[in-house]
Order: sequence, then C-alpha cells, then structure tokens
Amino acid sequence: MRFDDAFGLWQEGERRLTRAEPAERLPLERVVDELVLELRRRLGGPFTTDELVRLYGEQGTDWAFGIATRVAPATPAAWDMPTVVGAAFARYAREASDYRIRQTAGER
Repeated sequence: MRFDDAFGLWQEGERRLTRAEPAERLPLERVVDELVLELRRRLGGPFTTDELVRLYGEQGTDWAFGIATRVAPATPAAWDMPTVVGAAFARYAREASDYRIRQTAGER
C-alpha cells in the first residue's frame, strides 16, 4: 500500500471523528490518544511514513479494538475502528520525519 492511499483512509477517520455526536466525542478522542501512544511504542524513536504504512499493512489494526474497549468500555461508538484507528494513524503520520516532504511533493 502506498502512503497516499493509506493516508486517504486515515483522513477519512479524522473526518468521521469531527462529525461525531458531541456526547461521543470525548471518549473517541481518548481512544485516539491511547492508540497514538501505542503507535509510538510500536515504532519507537524517529520513523518515516513508509515505516508507518508498513506497520499498518503488516500488523493490521486488530490490536486497537482491545485498547478501545479498555479506554471507553461504556461507549460502543468509541469502538468504531475505521474512525479511531484512522484518526490515530493520521495524527501520528504528521510526526513522521518525512511527512512535510511527502505533503510538499504531493502538492505538485
């Protein structure tokens, strides 16, 4: 999978997060924050967008469901994996060492 394809999916998660019902927004944000922390643990130190895409493709996202149910056990809406996983990967991608370069190249 190419970064641009994966990032498009991840951005859709962010869009869904912004459209969430106000009562569900805080639990969703808490899950996304916890997923970003897990991505940091999984990738460690500096990383590139290619490494993040590789992690997404190779490790999948099944691991995220356990985190979501632990962080927001009473809010099933916060278990919406396309939303919370997408938003978490999109946020974390912006911390990649080559994110700005990719964005600039994609604008041409």
